[in-house]
Amino acid sequence: MTSTKSEKRAILLMVICASLWSIAGIFIKLIPWNPLVIAGFRSLISAFVVLIFMHAAKMRIKLNRFSIVSGIFIAGTFFAFVSANKMTTAANAIVLQFTSPIFILIISAIVFHQRFHRADLITVIVTLFGISLFFFDKLGTGSLLGNFMGILAGFFMAGMYIITGRADEDSRMSGILFGHTLTAIIGVPMMFVFPTPITTTALLSVLALGVVQLGIPYVLYGLAVKHCPPLACSLIGAIEPLLNPVWVFIFNGEAPGMYALLGGAIVITAVTGWCIWRDRFVAKNAVNKA
Repeated sequence: MTSTKSEKRAILLMVICASLWSIAGIFIKLIPWNPLVIAGFRSLISAFVVLIFMHAAKMRIKLNRFSIVSGIFIAGTFFAFVSANKMTTAANAIVLQFTSPIFILIISAIVFHQRFHRADLITVIVTLFGISLFFFDKLGTGSLLGNFMGILAGFFMAGMYIITGRADEDSRMSGILFGHTLTAIIGVPMMFVFPTPITTTALLSVLALGVVQLGIPYVLYGLAVKHCPPLACSLIGAIEPLLNPVWVFIFNGEAPGMYALLGGAIVITAVTGWCIWRDRFVAKNAVNKA
């Protein structure tokens, strides 16, 4: 029963994490910088947040295969998603990034010989359908390369979920720190390539992105993934695109359309139903093993 309580706490942390991830669009629109520069400075600030947490929690910085590979996957997720946003529509980028549950199923089955239940597969399909419907009015053909980068972001995100879930606590946080650092090393120098006007609004916005939208959420993710399986993390992460239009409505007054409301209802129902099923499944297994 202890593992069930730990998993419930991990799921709650992932919900908070995904909710904070979703506020990115609010602040990114206020920053007149190239996306690579935004990603670089955002991750630079986030790296300090993660480093402060690791110091407070007395965690060691570990450089091993788990931290290095997960760091590369995290940085890859950031850059692939930013590139997709640059090359195709924002809706396409978000929807294609959330192909990650499919990649988790494929990678886990082929590489780790992990078996999934029919309920897992059905939930993935229904969730992806709901997300696609959510952006139905805004989906477009986009560029072939841009759409490919969106799918690549989904692949990198899947790898991030899988690798961090198999690492120990120090390696997991070290990987997150390494991912932010690598993104900063590549992205920050781009300010000398692209026009980067320094304004108070831009500085405050990138600070909010670095601390609230990325730094704190990745600390929560690092704590959650210990007891929250990769597929669960990925499905709960669907909250991110779900909440994006909510923030747009609150701050810009743009009401979501019928397809958005229907897609959102489908995603919420699918993920909630799956969480309830998994909770009962884990509890049942715990009783059978006792």
